[in-house]
Amino acid sequence: MDIPRIPLGSWIEGGLTWLTSEYSVVTRGISRFTQTGINSLNDGLMWLPEWALLAIIALLCWRLAGPRLALGAVLGLALIWNMGLWEPMIETLTLVVIATVVAVVIALPIGITAALSERLYRLFMPLLDFMQTMPAFVYLIPAIPFFGIGSVSAIFATVIFSMPPAIRFTTLGIRQVPTELIEAADAYGATRSQKLFKVQLPLSLPTVMAGINQTIMLALSMVVIAAMIGADGLGSEVWRAIQRLRPGDGFEAGIAVVILAMLLDRLTQSLRKTSR
Repeated sequence: MDIPRIPLGSWIEGGLTWLTSEYSVVTRGISRFTQTGINSLNDGLMWLPEWALLAIIALLCWRLAGPRLALGAVLGLALIWNMGLWEPMIETLTLVVIATVVAVVIALPIGITAALSERLYRLFMPLLDFMQTMPAFVYLIPAIPFFGIGSVSAIFATVIFSMPPAIRFTTLGIRQVPTELIEAADAYGATRSQKLFKVQLPLSLPTVMAGINQTIMLALSMVVIAAMIGADGLGSEVWRAIQRLRPGDGFEAGIAVVILAMLLDRLTQSLRKTSR
């Protein structure tokens, strides 16, 4: 017996076509605003001489994590500079910073509401499972009709891909606050907002920082993949090396990605320890 095929793909294509046609003014406005932010941050970082930005990052690492990370940052960034990948590294860092900020701003309120409401928790968890198990390349497909080819589409896909860990860890951190402390706050007459901002969020901050760390790592991986839709940075160097069959150039760009990922990971871990 032949079973009729559900035209799920046609429904999705029709929905995307309708959204892009009905909300094209909104998406164009978001695209212009986002591109302005990308250009401003990228130009600001590129305005600094390489040695000056390297010194600032080294001082930041020294202040937050100690001399070992500062020395590693100097050696790693100096290697990127020596390989001629400083500008692509800055472009990648710009995309990661903007995508992470947007993802965290969206994820924290969602995580807080999911932690405080059992009904919303049961609603959000399957959606997060869906978002985390969807292949990363799929997120590039709807980004193109909304924002076209380029860095704005990369930001859009990166935000959607990297948001779930921040939501999960925020929810987990708040729900793991001991009930005795919540009962003590209730006994002293604390309001709901006072319990949230003076008890639950401060105690859950290390867990929230762990979620932000994972969001940064996922954002970096997605920004590299987004080179397929025209995103600038180290990912475009890797993609160009694949197209031209230059394995040496590809490995150099890959090493630069690893250095940047390790630096961002160690910095956020040091912030997590400080919050703990």
